Amino acid sequence: MTEWFPEHQWMAVIISICLNMIIAISGILPSAPVTAGNIIFFGFKTGLLISIIGEAAGAVVSFLLYRKGIRTWFARNKVKNRFLNKLKHTHGVEAAILVIMLRILPFVPSGAVTLAAAYSQMRLLSFSIASTLGKIPSLYIEAYSVDRVLTLTVGWQIGIVFAMIFIFIVYRHWKQKRAD
Repeated sequence: MTEWFPEHQWMAVIISICLNMIIAISGILPSAPVTAGNIIFFGFKTGLLISIIGEAAGAVVSFLLYRKGIRTWFARNKVKNRFLNKLKHTHGVEAAILVIMLRILPFVPSGAVTLAAAYSQMRLLSFSIASTLGKIPSLYIEAYSVDRVLTLTVGWQIGIVFAMIFIFIVYRHWKQKRAD
């Protein structure tokens, strides 16, 4: 693929955007591997731009799908949760600022933000703009981090992977002990 893509860069862009859409629709898959691929293949600036376009397109598609699903589900079920009922009536500037703030935070799942926006009275254009504006800072940080990691020697990269695995194992063990 790496030999084929340089001759067909537009195809690589389309594939990247489609992958971002699939990730956004899933609501749980991380987009960092696609961003990393974009940075590696296209370079920092172009890769970041393609990632922003892909994530924006993915957010719009998932917003539309989530909204359709939510309306169908809530038409059949009565909501008694006070927070969800308040969220349902959120619109305008309040909703846009909320989406921007939640998108900037890197640890808030994108699927949750999109689902909340789809449940609100927010319009598609407002969501698209707010979502994209909020995603730019977090994508820049993600792309910059990937770019810096790629400049490390292979030994450091392997060390970082092992450290992350170790931290994950310790966390799972701690969480299991706490549950017991």
